[in-house]
Amino acid sequence: MNGMVTAVSSNSEYSFTKTNRERITLLAGLGVEGDVHAGVTVKHRSRVAQDPTQPNLRQVHLIHEELFAELSAQGFQVAPGGLGENITTRGIDLLGLPVGTLLRIGDDAVLEVTGLRNPCVQIDKFQEGLLKQVVGRDEAGNIVRKTGIMSIVRQGGPVRAGNTIKAELPSGPHLPLERV
Repeated sequence: MNGMVTAVSSNSEYSFTKTNRERITLLAGLGVEGDVHAGVTVKHRSRVAQDPTQPNLRQVHLIHEELFAELSAQGFQVAPGGLGENITTRGIDLLGLPVGTLLRIGDDAVLEVTGLRNPCVQIDKFQEGLLKQVVGRDEAGNIVRKTGIMSIVRQGGPVRAGNTIKAELPSGPHLPLERV
């Protein structure tokens, strides 16, 4: 399973959106260099309030560009970085990957998929009604979260638009993604 990076984004301050960059640098065990969410322990405000010693399983946020086209058809305009992601992708089924999948990006960087991003009410503050478009239910009544996946950095390196992404599935039984 392969894909491509279409945009990279980061922000050094707490903000819902992230600014598009020419490149970002991933730091092993930390996340995106200079990004407010980089660190060994949790950086998301709600998680810090619960327990600031939790490991940071949300170092790098990825969203599939195909979601933006789906949202556009519903009347919403969302651009790369708009939902707070660090890496925007195309051509890879991020939501279908199992826990522990390795994503090799460009020549050096390696991410390990930890789970799904849990959409929150900030999405409706960004654009009213958007939360209903990115969270739904399947035929069995299970919650479906469409706002991308979270990962940790296993091997650092630069990432830029145009880099290839190669997914390596873990051995053994594949565990479906849960929110992290």
